Amino acid sequence: MSRCIAFLVYPGFQILDAAGPLAAFEAAGAFVPGAYRLVVLSRDGGLVASSGGTSLATAAIADGPAVDTLIVVGGDGVEAAAACPLTRGFVARSGAGLRRIASVCSGAYLLAAAGLLDGRRATTHWRRAPDFARRFPAVRVEDDHIFTRDGNVWTSAGISAGIDLALALITEDLGERVTRQVARQLVVYYRRPGGQSQFSALAELQPAGQRFEGLLDHIRSNLQAPLDVDTLARIACMSPRNFSRCFTAETGVTPARAVERLRVEAAAAALESGNRPVQQVARDCGFGDPERMRRAFLRTLGMPPSARRRWPG
Repeated sequence: MSRCIAFLVYPGFQILDAAGPLAAFEAAGAFVPGAYRLVVLSRDGGLVASSGGTSLATAAIADGPAVDTLIVVGGDGVEAAAACPLTRGFVARSGAGLRRIASVCSGAYLLAAAGLLDGRRATTHWRRAPDFARRFPAVRVEDDHIFTRDGNVWTSAGISAGIDLALALITEDLGERVTRQVARQLVVYYRRPGGQSQFSALAELQPAGQRFEGLLDHIRSNLQAPLDVDTLARIACMSPRNFSRCFTAETGVTPARAVERLRVEAAAAALESGNRPVQQVARDCGFGDPERMRRAFLRTLGMPPSARRRWPG
């Protein structure tokens, strides 16, 4: 049975928030012909301009086909769209009547304005999360997740996270094998879990000052080497006690925790590429053995390394 996936856009939408997920569903349809029908909707239909000036041809929401899943796209125009009674009402009815409803990035504002996120967990772009939480206090904001599912409502961070969301929806519909094929076709990771951070470990650890920038680069480039506090303190030309105190104050984590997070990030990327055995990844990333790596993954990501393995599709 063909499922209709509809994308709701409005003047000032973000083109990549629509194009990324559209490409994922299109690729899935190439592997499973007839699996999806794709339609782009707007309030009035016709050409709708994105924030970058590129326009998409759309059907009016009143004339759209029967929809299985509605995906509300993000963009600078979302506040005007959320203030429109016709658009907001359409989203509210969709949330009540469809099998699934989802948003990409700031599209969550429209879902929240329609009352669909009250009492639910939801995600949006990290830059908008504080404002979103203030405006919609009834929503439990997951401000660091790539995407979040709460019942039949899915929300995601921006742009590339919209592809992760689409891959998760495709998995629910068509299974892991098809999703692996889609990810390979799009040349993206298969597949980042929703609870993964929106940030890279190195970016999150970037200190306010410049004292430890070089040290963090050294750690990431030498994950196999001993990286205990005494060794790092020598590299930083500081006493171990002073180094540990200053490093924690500037980065927000202990040296040991920083090393673990950088190792986990590198190991996750290696596992997702699918090119090296788990034992080799554990050695290359400085864990020594798979069991130590497994415990670090559980502490950092809440899942074992096996959840990040990208098997050939």
